[in-house]
Amino acid sequence: MSRDDPATENTAGVANAAAEVRTGVMRLARRLRSERDPGELTLGRMAVLGRLERDGPATTSGLAVAERVTPQSMARMVQHLISAGLAERAPDPDDRRAAIIRITDTGRERVQQDRDRREAWLAQAMTELSDVEQDLLVLAARLLDRLADS
Repeated sequence: MSRDDPATENTAGVANAAAEVRTGVMRLARRLRSERDPGELTLGRMAVLGRLERDGPATTSGLAVAERVTPQSMARMVQHLISAGLAERAPDPDDRRAAIIRITDTGRERVQQDRDRREAWLAQAMTELSDVEQDLLVLAARLLDRLADS
């Protein structure tokens, strides 16, 4: 392909756009993380609690697949959450040899407090945007969510 080929230009344009999106998403993720209390759970443990809160009970192996970590790492995270009273282990009703992990009321409260704190910062920051910019940001968030599922 030549340098003047529209396909080459389009590919370069998409690559540049991807780099810009990645940079913006990463900077926002770091900023949102900075809004967490220093004594909070690790990001991995909070992600597991959030998944249990959103998706319901799951096996340790199911959580490992969903969070893209090794089963051994997930077992350690789950054990920590159970020890802290944020999750509990119960027999799997479909397979008595297996166990499912559920979030406790205390775990649910912890997730909600963490979300509330970070969403309060984001809502305040978004007040500096115009109505059109806020609408575009919501649309972009929906598109990013779709990309995350691909």
